[in-house]
Amino acid sequence: MSPVSLESDVQFLRGVGPERALQLQRLGIFTLEDLLWNLPRDILDFSHIRLPHDIETGNLNTVRGTVYDLDARELPNNRTMTKVLLDCGTDFVRGVWFNQPWMIRRLQRGQQVLFSGKPKFREGRWEFSHPTVQWLEADETPEPAQLIFTRYRLTDGLLVGDLRKIIANGLEAAEGLIADPMPASSLQSLKLMPLAEAVRKVHQPATAEEFQISRKRLIFDDLFEFQLGVALRRRAWRARCQAPVLERTAKIDARIRRLFPFEYTTGQNQAVREIAADLKSGYAMHRLLQADVGAGKTVVALDAMLTAVAHGWQAAVMAPTELLASQHWQTIETALEHSRVQRSLLTGNLSAKERRDAITGIADGSIQLVVGTQALIQSDVKFQKLGVVVIDEQHKFGVAQRAHFSNLDAASPPHVLVMTATPIPRTLCLTQFGDLDLTLVKDRPPGRQPVITSKILGPAARRKAFQFLIEQLKSGRQLYVVCPLVDSGEENAAGPGAAEQVFQELSTQELSGFRIGMVHGRMKREERDETMEAFRERELDVLVATTVIEVGVDVPNATLMVILNAERFGLSQLHQLRGRVARGKYRGYCFLFSESSSPDALSRLAVLERSNDGFEVAEQDFELRGPGDVLGTRQHGALPLRFYKHLQEEKLLEMARDEALRVVLSGHFDQVEYSALKRRVLERFARLMDLPQSG
Repeated sequence: MSPVSLESDVQFLRGVGPERALQLQRLGIFTLEDLLWNLPRDILDFSHIRLPHDIETGNLNTVRGTVYDLDARELPNNRTMTKVLLDCGTDFVRGVWFNQPWMIRRLQRGQQVLFSGKPKFREGRWEFSHPTVQWLEADETPEPAQLIFTRYRLTDGLLVGDLRKIIANGLEAAEGLIADPMPASSLQSLKLMPLAEAVRKVHQPATAEEFQISRKRLIFDDLFEFQLGVALRRRAWRARCQAPVLERTAKIDARIRRLFPFEYTTGQNQAVREIAADLKSGYAMHRLLQADVGAGKTVVALDAMLTAVAHGWQAAVMAPTELLASQHWQTIETALEHSRVQRSLLTGNLSAKERRDAITGIADGSIQLVVGTQALIQSDVKFQKLGVVVIDEQHKFGVAQRAHFSNLDAASPPHVLVMTATPIPRTLCLTQFGDLDLTLVKDRPPGRQPVITSKILGPAARRKAFQFLIEQLKSGRQLYVVCPLVDSGEENAAGPGAAEQVFQELSTQELSGFRIGMVHGRMKREERDETMEAFRERELDVLVATTVIEVGVDVPNATLMVILNAERFGLSQLHQLRGRVARGKYRGYCFLFSESSSPDALSRLAVLERSNDGFEVAEQDFELRGPGDVLGTRQHGALPLRFYKHLQEEKLLEMARDEALRVVLSGHFDQVEYSALKRRVLERFARLMDLPQSG
């Protein structure tokens, strides 16, 4: 029999076998190492559970019991109250929730649960208001000597008790196999637990504190190794040949600002200064420009491109879709209407001759500024002298696409500026975009008013909303009605969210007296542009649309928006959409129509009711949904992190980033004490670092 190693197939571990191995594989566990690094999702701490007569007023208390009775009732003003009676063996306690009617469906008689909270003594018994609830599995009954229970993600046929036994066998088999790549000096300075001890104690903690300390070590390792890869990549860029030196002189500054009929905001001026410092540094800029909806990031990006053109270099902007590329083109055409800058649009829609002419002009340098899609990174597109590239990220480009411009076989790599459509959470800035410097534009142009946003649930609220919309339309305002689908034949088309159906219904029902148009992505561009222009010129009162209006649409008189099936959209996308009704001097109103009863969906929509700050919305979205959904990484390539969901632990991430930069930039990482850790980082991220990319 071959000796056991961390790479050993988990099937041959005592207590597993072929059938159990298949169950473990569904959890992503194939080897002994996978098993041991499969962290518990949380713990049940029975050491702090109290009986009702031991509850302490004003402190956090946890009780365990069986759901005995449930009651739900409606209160005045559309409020609800849900009550649950919990049998704790020696006495009953009560749980109460206001305006959370779904709790009655989540709790059932006979269930074993934990209530945690700060109860008050009312009507002869302890009452928990909105307690935290933990549902217990049938086998989660503590033995006298065991007071801390680890809990894991499970799969069909695998009970938590079974998985704990398998992990215990795995820990026994791995005794003496877990080497610690972290130097002892780093463990001491960072106050981290040794690795082998952390692996054992995270699965078999004696106390809640021990669980947190051991868990911290394992998550830190994952984040630290990734940040070391990022820091090495930054260092590699610095060691490469120099980028063009593009100084923003007073003369260039004045010439660029004259193109715009407004003064830059404070945030735009600060962004321009940060970018200007990069452009004249001699090192290739790799910067992420984040701005809230309507804060004018396109102006900042165009400013950077024009600085390159002023020095005789070319500039390009790459957008993820033809529609967005066309919108950028229109913005730039308007700004450069009286400019001598030679420019071209390069997308997949060009005729063969138009494409040939564009490629020739790019190659000989006669075209100074190019707007395009992925057509810009086709093999036959050769820039003569590319100085600045703007990538409108919008979370749509993969690693290789973003890396293309940084890997150009040129004497001087171009400066790269990445933009996002809406703000992304700070922790994702440190990971997904961790190799980029960060610029934020938070203020908006003067005169812009915040949008009033409201959830619309149920027929009565819908009727009231349409009464308000009709009054506003009669006073001269215009309305967007946004649908998640084009027609009812689309996949997952349940619900009243298909644009063509909504267009017909509104035209004959609620809004029959108004001029209504429709745009969606399947229409020919000319037809879509013609409808949009009619709306812009006030020849239409209402525009039924899909998300084609998400970006780049500017109709100051359109101050009203209805978003149907709002729960189907991400928070950042909803925030981006409502930005369409905050473009002028009138206050905007956004109504989020939803027929969902999901607590999670309604909680997300409530975030938009509370806040107009895109940065706050992004953080809330991240907290509610996690990183995979926020960036769409399930579709567009997740980060190579073992504990991806723990990105929400910002302090640990910042600690990992700061330490990685320190050891790499100081040169300590090249010393022999870091050799084991360096090998591990290269094993995990060498391919990533071979692409000195900008994302």
